Parts: sequence; C-alpha cells; structure tokens
Amino acid sequence: MNDIDNYKYEKELWNLGLNNVAGVDEVGRGPLIGPVVTACVVLPHDFKLEGLTDSKKLTEKKRNEFAEYIKKNCIGYSIGIVGPNEIDEINIYQASKKAMMLAISDLEKKIKIDHVLTDAMPLELDIPTTSIIKGDLKSVTISAASVIAKVTRDSMMYELDKKYPQYGFGKHKGYPTKKHIEAIKKYGLIDDYRKTYGPVKEILEGDDCDI
Repeated sequence: MNDIDNYKYEKELWNLGLNNVAGVDEVGRGPLIGPVVTACVVLPHDFKLEGLTDSKKLTEKKRNEFAEYIKKNCIGYSIGIVGPNEIDEINIYQASKKAMMLAISDLEKKIKIDHVLTDAMPLELDIPTTSIIKGDLKSVTISAASVIAKVTRDSMMYELDKKYPQYGFGKHKGYPTKKHIEAIKKYGLIDDYRKTYGPVKEILEGDDCDI
C-alpha cells in the first residue's frame, strides 16, 4: 500500500472541501530530440496503487501497467505537449511550464479543478497551486502524472525508432548517451532535434562533441 505521506497534500486539500486536486508533472527536459510532455491527473479520494512513485524509479513494464490502471481509475487526465521548435524559441524551462499549463487547461474543459499540485514548478494560474520540491515522490497525484507523461513520451520515441532505427531512440529515448551522439555524427540530424541543446548545437556548428 502507498505510504500515507504520499496523500498528505491531497488530504489537507480534501479536508478543506477541495475535492478535485490535480497533479501535474513533466518529462523530457534532458533529451536532445522531441517534445517535452506533461500530464495533469485528478484521482478519486479512494485511489490506491501499491508501489506508485516517481516514474523514473519504476521499471518500464511497471510504468506501462500503472499508466493503464491510472487512466482507467482516475477522475480525469490530460496531456500537454510542446515541440522542439518552441523549446528552441522559448527555452526548456518555459516550454515545460507551457506544457503543464496546456495539460491543466485541457483537463479543465472536462472537469472542475479545485487545486493544482506541481513538481517544483510555480505556475501562473487562476486555480490555486502548490509547488512541491520532489513532488513526484511526495504526492501520489503528481506521481500518477509523472507515470502518464513518461509513458506518453516514451511511446513517441518508439514511433521515432521505427522510422529511424539507426539512431537507437527506443533505447536511449533521446537522451545524450555516447551511442546517441555517435549516431548523430554518423547519420546526421533529422527533424525534431533541439538545435539549442549543446551536443546538437556543437554538431551544427561543426565542432566535435564529447559527452
């Protein structure tokens, strides 16, 4: 069973009569390619999922299982996506924030949100928000959002891997591993690379790139 502390923030808000507490989290700040993806989730008060935590601490098999369970048993969820061109234009921090706000806005069209919990990201919203350091470990709702966001982005990388298998996106998910950098040098850049990111920028400028 989940540690009771994982419900601390939610319970405090529920006790104030704020029934629909949303958790929001992002995935994909570090990769060299593809979008930053966020998820916004509202869970019922009796939601239980043993082992739910930050998506990075779960195996891929467990993440996929959890994502399906969360989608089936949540009150509502939504996805926010900001692509690589916009990441280059406004920077990854602002892109992550925008993706979160897109996910929240989309979910608001489906259900009323009384409060938003974010993972260390202050947001300017009409809805009251609480930013929690390491929120994906401390809040079950943020953990749920983390899992859905991660599974969603990984599925995008698998699709890209089918189209461009030589880059190995299915393994490194776009992160700057040694093999990924070597593949870029060998096969060149394709669409969706983030051109302002160090390794990609250096390759575009003709400099050697080491990691």
